[in-house]
Amino acid sequence: MTHTPLTRLALARGSYDIAHAVYPTDALAAVRWRARSGRPAVLSYLGTPERADLRAKRRRLEILQSAIAGCDAVVALSHHAAAGFERWLGYQARVIEPGVDIGAFTPGTQRAAVPTIVCSADAGEPRKGVALLVKALGFVRADIPDARLVLSSPRNLDRVVRAGVPLEAPGVEWVNLDQQDALAAAYGSAWVAALPARSEAFGLVLAEAMACGTPVLGYNDAAIPEVVAGGEVGRLFDRLEPRAIADALLPMLSKPPSVQTVAACRARAEQFSTDRCTERYLELYAELGVRSSVSADRG
Repeated sequence: MTHTPLTRLALARGSYDIAHAVYPTDALAAVRWRARSGRPAVLSYLGTPERADLRAKRRRLEILQSAIAGCDAVVALSHHAAAGFERWLGYQARVIEPGVDIGAFTPGTQRAAVPTIVCSADAGEPRKGVALLVKALGFVRADIPDARLVLSSPRNLDRVVRAGVPLEAPGVEWVNLDQQDALAAAYGSAWVAALPARSEAFGLVLAEAMACGTPVLGYNDAAIPEVVAGGEVGRLFDRLEPRAIADALLPMLSKPPSVQTVAACRARAEQFSTDRCTERYLELYAELGVRSSVSADRG
């Protein structure tokens, strides 16, 4: 909320064709600007509306309802997220998936010499399920002793410990994945990218991994099935239990991804490219009366 006055000031000082907010609080400023300027306002909602979350913090529900009422369009990241808008707010959100930079995330030149899993999720966020993945690795290594799990180095060790993730475990390696090139390299060398998270509004890290030609494993929940189409590009598991995760990982770690799997993963990721995302937003802007010479190639 403290940002809202600054957003209002920035909008008042500029000359814009459209105000596009990515936070409901900024959408309040966009709505006021819309009322004064007569130009359209859009909100891209970066999560999934859920009853508990909407009522967890003071005014959260009221702010989102005001944003929906005042904006010309609200965009959800997935059909799952859009269903949350329909169920809890009675609103039909447009679905535009977030874009993957398929120029930055490309297949690597060489896979790791040993079966390797990468998980770039925040280990300090319990919802991401990294603790379960570490436990699953123990079961995996009973059958594949040299299997390894690459995790993103934490910025806050206390959060990781509180989330139940051991800082030291056999086969686990912590790597700094904050830079895009390091993350792409980790995806490209891994045999599998895993995300045992629940309540995901999309699952962008899985799409990024597929852009690097790496098959993925995700929990059969929320928006993850929309990203993981099955077949050669990845698998889903049905229970948030280490054994279930391990059972799904084992066949994926029997050999490195084949040429056919790399191609299938890449093709799937291209369906979520930044170019496609940009074109869909430009289509939305055009529907709202905004003329633009910007193309997807120019961003």
